[in-house]
Order: sequence, then C-alpha cells, then structure tokens
Amino acid sequence: MKMHPNELFFYFNPSHSIDKQVRAYAHAIANHVNEINMDKEKITTTGWRSILDKLELRPKDLLNRAHPDYQNHIAGKNWDDDSWLQILVRNPHLIKAPIAIMRNKAVLCTSPNQILKLN
Repeated sequence: MKMHPNELFFYFNPSHSIDKQVRAYAHAIANHVNEINMDKEKITTTGWRSILDKLELRPKDLLNRAHPDYQNHIAGKNWDDDSWLQILVRNPHLIKAPIAIMRNKAVLCTSPNQILKLN
C-alpha cells in the first residue's frame, strides 16, 4: 500500500474530549489524516505491537488505570505480553489518550499539543 509521505495516522476514541481536541491539531499539522476510530475499527495484536514499538511503550502504559473496567477486570492480575495485547484489542475504550503516527514517529497524546512533536 502506497502512503503519502506526510500522512498522519490518528487512532482515537470520539467519546473522549481530549481526543476531539487532538483531532483538530492533527488536521492543522497534516494535510492527509487517516483517522482510525478505535471504537469501530478493530486493531489486531500485530497492529498493536507495531504501534507499541513506535511509541516505545508497554501495552499497560496505554491504559487508563483509573477506569472502572480496568479496576474491576484487569488490575491486580498477572498478565503475560500476549494477554496485554488481547486487553488492548478487546478494550479500546480503556486507551487513555489518542495516538498519532507520522513518518515512523509516534506520540501518545496525553495533552493536545503533544501531537506537535511529530512536526
């Protein structure tokens, strides 16, 4: 698949307010934004591995540990690497912030202006 050199991949959850703010920034810094709504589009374990490699983070670093679902079903258990990836696949609503990827650089945008690191 051929991609535009300045294409930005934006993984987001439209129900989160910070995601909406970062989305506006994404369109301001890139002409080509490929939006991936994590509620509607399932990301595979391979996809998550690729994203995590670019972010240089562990799966649990992406999760909102204050969310009731995390507290009730995930916290306090001993998970292996594959299990953490499955948690990401099955619970995209637990991702604490949108993820932006451009030119093999990736950012977990916990604040809207962090997407500017991609420029």
